[in-house]
Amino acid sequence: MAAITYKKASCVYEGADSLAVDSLDLDIADGEFVVLVGPSGSGKSTALRMLAGLEDIDGGAIEIGGKNMVGVPSKDRDIAMVFQNYALYPNKTVGENMGFALKMRGVSLDERTRKVAEAAKILDLTEYLDRKPGKLSGGQRQRVAMGRAIVREPQVFCMDEPLSNLDAKLRVQTRTQIAALQRRLGTTTVYVTHDQVEAMTMGDRVAVLRGGKLQQFASPTDLYDNPVNAFVAGFIGSPAMNLMTVPIGSGGVQIGDTLLPLERDALTALASANLDAVTVGLRPEQLGIDHAEGFAAKVDLIEELGSESYVYAHLDDPKVKGLDGGPVALVARSAVRAPARIGESVSLTKLDGPVHLFHPETGERI
Repeated sequence: MAAITYKKASCVYEGADSLAVDSLDLDIADGEFVVLVGPSGSGKSTALRMLAGLEDIDGGAIEIGGKNMVGVPSKDRDIAMVFQNYALYPNKTVGENMGFALKMRGVSLDERTRKVAEAAKILDLTEYLDRKPGKLSGGQRQRVAMGRAIVREPQVFCMDEPLSNLDAKLRVQTRTQIAALQRRLGTTTVYVTHDQVEAMTMGDRVAVLRGGKLQQFASPTDLYDNPVNAFVAGFIGSPAMNLMTVPIGSGGVQIGDTLLPLERDALTALASANLDAVTVGLRPEQLGIDHAEGFAAKVDLIEELGSESYVYAHLDDPKVKGLDGGPVALVARSAVRAPARIGESVSLTKLDGPVHLFHPETGERI
């Protein structure tokens, strides 16, 4: 086990116009489970591959256990990689797959057998040790790939979207197993995913990347409650935060015919920024469905989830715009089944919870 430090670490691909990873700074504690999350092309997989030695570090440094990894071959970094596609040998049994890396390192048969048996017990694979991968389910194959990493007893686990090939139910089950296993082993783990729900439910801390740059590195709850910019606010949370650019009125912001009041500190910050409009963020659970009071919206879709409903609606007010400059689409969460009908006009009211304010041009939190 070891701490990991990215120090202004950068990587650029030949012929590219911009850095794939741009001056990344991260301090990952010994035994911590850290998730790198972001949209496609954000640099999260490249950052992981730089740690594993599969991509060159073109600027800055990466340290594992206080040792600089620049120029150190992957085989000498004492890391274990778990890939999206399992990468198992189809002609070898589960036990042989799990112990193959140890065999290549000259570990004795008795020692290999012992370590494979221990890992198989942890992963509930004992009864499958003599089977070939083709006879296993997707979740079992992924556990074999995990077992192959565990038997090596590395300083660091690197996991690159290991659940992407699994169906939805199995993905939820396996991510729970991976998180529990990591806490049991206490091995420092860097996990890459594009799924922000995975990031929120698995990581001790989450690093949000965009365009190769780190946006925010914090605990899941801190990301949800205190996003540093509009991108993080819109990326973290399912459904995403409602974001709209609205005019600033006297004592608050104007949404249609409704004035949404703001606290004195927020009004002071807006006055200091000298803005006529501001980007407002409201979580779906902060919007209530009311047929009498609030700002008018037209219902486009209703998702019934049994215990709750999500109402998707849009505003027609030309003074209120989405981040792309187009019409505003909003999502409201309701504990009531069928709180409205598609095509119906409803009023949305602000419920308890903070109003997030962002600069309409830079996207930074105000």
